[in-house]
Amino acid sequence: MSAPSPTKARPTEPTATTSTPPAKSPKSSAVGRPHAAWALPGVLFFAFFAVVPMVLAFYLSFTSWDGLGDPQPVGLDNWRKLVNDDRMVQSLWLTVLLTAASWVFQTVIALLLGVWAAGRQRNRAVLSAIFFVPFLLSSTAIALLFYALLDPNFGIIQENILGSSSGAFLAIVFVGGWQFIPFHTLIYQGGARQIPEVLYQAAAIDGAGRYRQFFSITLPQLRHTVTTSTVLLVVGSLTYFETVLILTKGGPGTDTAILPYLMYEAGFKSYDFGYASAIASFLVVAATGLSLILVRLTGFGSMRSTREGM
Repeated sequence: MSAPSPTKARPTEPTATTSTPPAKSPKSSAVGRPHAAWALPGVLFFAFFAVVPMVLAFYLSFTSWDGLGDPQPVGLDNWRKLVNDDRMVQSLWLTVLLTAASWVFQTVIALLLGVWAAGRQRNRAVLSAIFFVPFLLSSTAIALLFYALLDPNFGIIQENILGSSSGAFLAIVFVGGWQFIPFHTLIYQGGARQIPEVLYQAAAIDGAGRYRQFFSITLPQLRHTVTTSTVLLVVGSLTYFETVLILTKGGPGTDTAILPYLMYEAGFKSYDFGYASAIASFLVVAATGLSLILVRLTGFGSMRSTREGM
């Protein structure tokens, strides 16, 4: 009789076990989740210092108020006066001219300086820091400084530049540019640093020189940056006030009386706060409308990437 052969034990099949992921504690699930309360201080600050004054100004534009007593409703009288006022037409033209001149002056210089500051030149960081100093000063301090420098008796130029219409206008453009060009330079510097280096390397292989690279690569890649800078510059130019008040006081005559200065005269010289509020409301509408038009025309709102394939 033969001995029975040993039986091989069959391998046991693994049993499927259902495992449930560990439950997340409420504390851990909340980590990293944005909380609406964090934005509350900023929202309250913006509402109190921006939205509420705009609403009050819009309300006062339909009233007659000299700063004392209660405002008296007058309907659309202030807005009719705004449309038929000859000084309003002149101030509007001067404001548009100042905005255009400031944009050309500041954009060209800031763009070139921003692209240069984005490079790796020697002492670039030190020079950029020194050049940024004017933006840290207040508009009033800068206007007082240039008012002293342009004084025909004690200034560095023995001519009455502020006494002529063209001289006073160009002085306002230059002083505003001297203060705000560093800010726009910083914007262009940040935009230029985001351009991939491989684009310049490919262009250099193809034989493109420095100027060709600037107009074919740098400018197209900075088009959204130009839009951002333009919107900020246009809104800022529409609110020039301290420089005009200190340098020219709207003169000579009314040749530099832009809209913010006309609003100041109506409110704090003629004590017609209703008409001044109408001018202020018009400025808000104009600045908002121009910003939306710029964003719409330039395609900035879509924010399509300029780095496809990188």
